[in-house]
Parts: sequence; structure tokens; C-alpha cells
Amino acid sequence: MTTPYGFPQYVIDRVMAKRGRLNVFDKFDPKRTALLVIDMQNFYVGEIESVIGIIPNINRLAATLREKGGLVVWVGMTAGEKGKSHWSVYHDHFFTPEKGANHRDQLSPEHSGHAFHKDLDIKPGDEIVYKSRFSPFPAGASNIEDVLKKHGIDSLIVTGTATNMCSESTARDAMMLDYKVIMVADANGARYEDDHINGMTSFFQSFGDVRNTDDVIDNVLGGV
Repeated sequence: MTTPYGFPQYVIDRVMAKRGRLNVFDKFDPKRTALLVIDMQNFYVGEIESVIGIIPNINRLAATLREKGGLVVWVGMTAGEKGKSHWSVYHDHFFTPEKGANHRDQLSPEHSGHAFHKDLDIKPGDEIVYKSRFSPFPAGASNIEDVLKKHGIDSLIVTGTATNMCSESTARDAMMLDYKVIMVADANGARYEDDHINGMTSFFQSFGDVRNTDDVIDNVLGGV
């Protein structure tokens, strides 16, 4: 039996036993919905085909939500500035010294790795938020909650990279702050397919919905 998005069958069985349905949310009000595009910066996107390949779907979702009166937020990582780390525990303990410095410096505003990928369709009315942690939601990590509250947002569509790292961390944190959240399977990407599936599987069980781009456009954002 083929299961949605490569989820193990036991996950489907567990979800159906818990809530009696695969999807938590049927519709979002577009005017109260934000598309969060996570870490689609040159440093992270690089030449990874599975990540480059999600850009058209991200742009489609952004265009649809703008047309329906919603908000698009481009969320990037600022890991340091001028050689100083914004997250010393991560850089000092989870990397070799050389790799920690590379992550810090390439994700500093003065470096090209910090810039969003050139193929992303960023518009003047969109919001741009920079974070210093995997998720923008921990206290002090960014101004994301101020931005969302200003626009009256209560529902989030999460896209970007990596599925099992910054995208999943963002989506989990948002749900625990009482946002309704969907992760988009074909608008999130990771270097390895197993990582992508594992991130979505973990989120799907207790934190929100996993849908594809067409489903979000036609159903979740449609007919409201």
C-alpha cells in the first residue's frame, strides 16, 4: 500500500486512531495566513537539486497568497556579523573550528551566502525576517511574532530548507504558540530524501498538516 508522502503505515494508523482523519485543517482564511519561506539563501540552497527544485512551488504559493490578500515572509538565517557569532554554543561545539567559522561567516550580511537565491520571486510588499536560531520563534531569535501580529496572522504555510531542520523547527514552534500550521511536502527540501520524509513524518503526527502545493492552492486557500 502506498502511503501519503512516504509516511510509514504505522504513522497513518496512529494518526487515524488519534484524530480520525488525516488532515487537521480544511481551510485557511488567506487574509489571516502567512507563507513562511525558510532559509532559501545561497549558503543553504547551493547546488542541491532537491532544494533548487522547490523554488517554482514556493513562488506559486507566494503569488497565490498575495493575490488572496495574505502575507509572504522570507525568513533567513543571520548566524554572525563581522566575525562574531550570534550562536556561540552551536558554532563552538557542533562544528570543527573551520566549519563553524564558515557557517558563521557565510551567513553574515556581508557575504554572498547570506543572500536569498536569485530565482525567488520576492516582492516589495513582502516581509523579510532574519533569525539567529533554527526557528525564528524562540525569544530573541527574531521579530517574527511582531510581524505576524501586525498583519493579524493566525495560520502559517511553511516552506523552505531543510525540511527536518529549520523548516520543521519553525513549524513545531509555531504550532506550540497556537498558530495553525501546514508544511508543504513539495515546497520543502533537504539534501537527502530520508531526512525530508523523516522531518515531515515527525511534524505530521502531532503538530500539523502535510499537504502538497496544488492541494494548498486549490483547497486550503481556495473557496474562502
